[in-house]
Amino acid sequence: MKLRRSREKLWRGLTVFGVGVLPLLYHTSASTGRWILLGLWLVSAGMFVAYQLRPFRFRIGADGLDLRVAGLNRLVAWAEIDAVVLDQPLPSRGRKQRAAKVLLVPATAAMIDRPLTGRSPVDGRPALKLLDLDQVRQPADDVADALARFGAGRFADVRQQAPELSDDPGAPDTEAVTLLADLTPRVQKALDSGQVSQRQVVKAEVDAALARLQAGGHQPRVAALLRVMSDTLGEDVKPS
Repeated sequence: MKLRRSREKLWRGLTVFGVGVLPLLYHTSASTGRWILLGLWLVSAGMFVAYQLRPFRFRIGADGLDLRVAGLNRLVAWAEIDAVVLDQPLPSRGRKQRAAKVLLVPATAAMIDRPLTGRSPVDGRPALKLLDLDQVRQPADDVADALARFGAGRFADVRQQAPELSDDPGAPDTEAVTLLADLTPRVQKALDSGQVSQRQVVKAEVDAALARLQAGGHQPRVAALLRVMSDTLGEDVKPS
């Protein structure tokens, strides 16, 4: 079975980036601040596209797992694999359940030189996280069937089912980019205004959004862009 990468996040992200850049091009006056923000926006879009288009291979077969994920780029034979675990813990309170993930527990004689930063939920042994299944087109149940068929006794499905939520699993990423699309033209307008009070108001909103992102521990690239916006708005601004 060959898994194919989902492009849904790529197209949704490009749409948001495209919509977000229009206010910078057509609704703000030319200034150094405008070009800095536009440059940051385009760099962020380029990094997003590069990440989404990185090489990928995941085949499940009788010989083992043919992989180009998690730093591996070769066929990992079943003899090198002690266990493959499909894990999906229940979400913490107030959060959506994350996508199921595939964990590999190497055999003692395995030639896998990647850091084993995960843990098998079955017995706590060190494991290598191979993949989040929201990154591929195939349903999790189909992947589980293929792993069970070819991996036999090595495979364990320990997914825990939570009540379904209507929001898409990729929404957090898009929400962060949408946040940038909303704040970017307002930041530019505040910079163009030359008014200290307006810049302070928008800076407070940017700082609040940054604090929320940092509290969640997600989206480091978006957080970095928000810090640049905050620093730019704070330049030469003294409390009244």
